[in-house]
Amino acid sequence: MKPAYSVIFLTTLIGAGQGLFLALFTQQSYALFGQLPMQSDGFYGYGSVLVLLLLCGGLVASFFHLGHPERAWRTATQWRTSWLSREVIALPAFIGVVFLYAAVHLLGWRPVIITLPSGLEIDLSIALGMLGTLLAFTLFVCTAMIYACLRFLREWNSPLTVINYILLGGASGFTLAAAFAAVSAPSQANFFGGWAIIITCLAFVGRSASLVRNSRLKSISTIQTAIGIKHPQIVQRSKGAMGDTFNTREFFHGKSENFMHKIKPGFLLMCFVVPLLLLSIGLSSSSVLLLSGAFVTQYSGLLAERWFFFAEAKHPQNHYYQGIA
Repeated sequence: MKPAYSVIFLTTLIGAGQGLFLALFTQQSYALFGQLPMQSDGFYGYGSVLVLLLLCGGLVASFFHLGHPERAWRTATQWRTSWLSREVIALPAFIGVVFLYAAVHLLGWRPVIITLPSGLEIDLSIALGMLGTLLAFTLFVCTAMIYACLRFLREWNSPLTVINYILLGGASGFTLAAAFAAVSAPSQANFFGGWAIIITCLAFVGRSASLVRNSRLKSISTIQTAIGIKHPQIVQRSKGAMGDTFNTREFFHGKSENFMHKIKPGFLLMCFVVPLLLLSIGLSSSSVLLLSGAFVTQYSGLLAERWFFFAEAKHPQNHYYQGIA
């Protein structure tokens, strides 16, 4: 398949935003039960502003993938059957909740909603955080299922697609949270960094599993089934058209096999190995530069990983046009 850069930026930016929000609320949840010190409203508020910037950046990128952006609202009408429609609904809903979460902290307006029998007070920010967490995971599932539900693209049609979208988004979000905490709340950098290391390791296992699985896939379709002729020896001499067509432009990434072999270890290093090293060294030395470098490196690797994710998928129609494959 041909990767669309707008979708690459959409999925990686909102994934990092979702992960950062989950990191912020995870810390607040720990603090609610006395496991960590509660941070200032500014920490949660400005952290949420950063989440909003990532989410809105992804939303803007998505419009470049539309032929008629003015009709974008129509994509939400098929929510009963379309994962894309569900994503279109979940993303603005999540943005709205994050906005409210940021507002109640920055305005210092956190009225108590309920007091539990144990005496624990649940204020408005906690309620919004719980709702935001639910929407974050809903959005992860909706985004991943757009691809995982396509049975004819076997590289995507796996539970690992959903798992990896969640883990990669979580890893980048917690890594960014570690860098953010190093600047605004240094005492919490180890908490976020520790979780970033754990989730990055889990993401490495999940992505490696998908790479191994996909390398063992054997195509069900053949050139014989593509053109409906059962002759055992068929050789295609041309691409089937005198010029480019939609089928030859949009279903082939156009890169060489050598390039495809090189990008795989490249994104594995940038997504997992280098960030883990930078996180480990950065946390031991409390270095803002190293922790920030871990996020920048990991996000750059995620761009390459997402490009490979789309390019790796082999559409059955490519058997018919294998003259340009």
